[in-house]
Amino acid sequence: MADETMLQFVGTGQAYPAKRAAALRAEDFAEIADRYATSQGEEQAGRCSQCGVPYCAVHCPLNNHIPDWLRLTAEGRLREAYELSNATSTMPEICGRICPQDRLCEGNCVIEFSGHGAVTIGSVEKYITDTAWDNGWVEPIAIGKARGQSVGIIGAGPAGLSAAEYLRVLGYDVHIYDRHDRAGGLLTYGIPGFKLEKPVVMRRVERLAAAGIVFHQGFEVGRDASLDDLRARHDAVLIATGVYKARAITAAGVERDGVVEALDYLIASNRKGFGDAVPAFDDGQLNAAGKHVVVIGGGDTAMDCVRTAVRQGAASVKCLYRRDRANMPGSQREVGNAEEEGVEFVWLSAPLAFEGDAQVTQVRASRMRLGAPDAGGRRSPEPEPGSELVLAADLVIKALGFDPEALPVLFGAPQLGVTRWGTIRTEAKSMMTNLDGVFAAGDIVRGASLVVWAIRDARDVSERMHAWLKAKAAAERKAA
Repeated sequence: MADETMLQFVGTGQAYPAKRAAALRAEDFAEIADRYATSQGEEQAGRCSQCGVPYCAVHCPLNNHIPDWLRLTAEGRLREAYELSNATSTMPEICGRICPQDRLCEGNCVIEFSGHGAVTIGSVEKYITDTAWDNGWVEPIAIGKARGQSVGIIGAGPAGLSAAEYLRVLGYDVHIYDRHDRAGGLLTYGIPGFKLEKPVVMRRVERLAAAGIVFHQGFEVGRDASLDDLRARHDAVLIATGVYKARAITAAGVERDGVVEALDYLIASNRKGFGDAVPAFDDGQLNAAGKHVVVIGGGDTAMDCVRTAVRQGAASVKCLYRRDRANMPGSQREVGNAEEEGVEFVWLSAPLAFEGDAQVTQVRASRMRLGAPDAGGRRSPEPEPGSELVLAADLVIKALGFDPEALPVLFGAPQLGVTRWGTIRTEAKSMMTNLDGVFAAGDIVRGASLVVWAIRDARDVSERMHAWLKAKAAAERKAA
């Protein structure tokens, strides 16, 4: 970065000399964002001004009542604003932090269309819910009348946690089974703490536990119990595992030391944040400090990796992506944030080989060009002949996205139906799999997607499960 270049922090109106920006710690970034949200929440909300065309709500997967709680916030009625926001979302302050608002609500703001800049809806959503927690307005879960039926949920990510809350409100006993030692899934271990502070996730988990939801952590379905075992134990089962299988790179040398998976890298960083012992971080394998880092990929996970590497003190951070900026799948806001923090983007480039001896020392890549559109309408990248480049790299992070694991094999349930992509096959109306009483929702059905869609799927599947469980109870009473 240039010596005294002033860097504008996206969404905050704050500018800092480049040298200072590069030295900011994770907690400094969080403090800047918090200070801005607190001071600007009511002012930003007031900009909405009853536009009368709520495209923001239409483009929110949860159909949040955005104009209404913006109006309440502008009037200083923060508790009412929180209650309205909370009515349609189980995790409003989490969505406020991590949703790609530039592609959803804010990207469809009428004020944005008029050229005056979008209302910062995500920051206001975060602000009002954080204020609610600070003031004790977040009440315990109101548990419904006991129904004498139980539900087992596989996966403690956003879909599983949200479904658990909805089902507990309806009066069901709920048990959550998860392979990790903490609940939250990617909220806990995949998303960096500078974007989503871990106490924010943990207080949601603690609220669920206080409502009597039972967490079985370090529990692997297929090892500790089969899917059929859980079906026998519960009246219904929900599969909400998400997708965790990293997509592969076929370039030569991918097996070299220093070429790592994005999720391994992010989990190590987040575990250090919790104070866990992480030998692979401490010995430098999963620590970017002092290294030349190259991240392969163009999604939000890649952005999480490059921004984490900056905070760990990497000597340089480059992001290699095979398409151009306009065709990048990740949030443009995140790209802007990364650029402000000193990340260099190498557009239209793809790795050919990871070179070195046992340890990677450089990435040899090919320049790409966009050719004919593929089946989805996106122009397919193809190599530009004779245009190779070499990038120094002590640490290469593969962040090409995630696919489903082979759940029928893992769960010891070969009869469980899957699609040709490996996602769980469900009946559209009931959201049930081909196994009676086994439902599925979230990324394991739709493929790798957004947290807000996982929460929406959880809301929908809870309604379907409730209807099915009521019918089951009625049939059992009649048979008795």
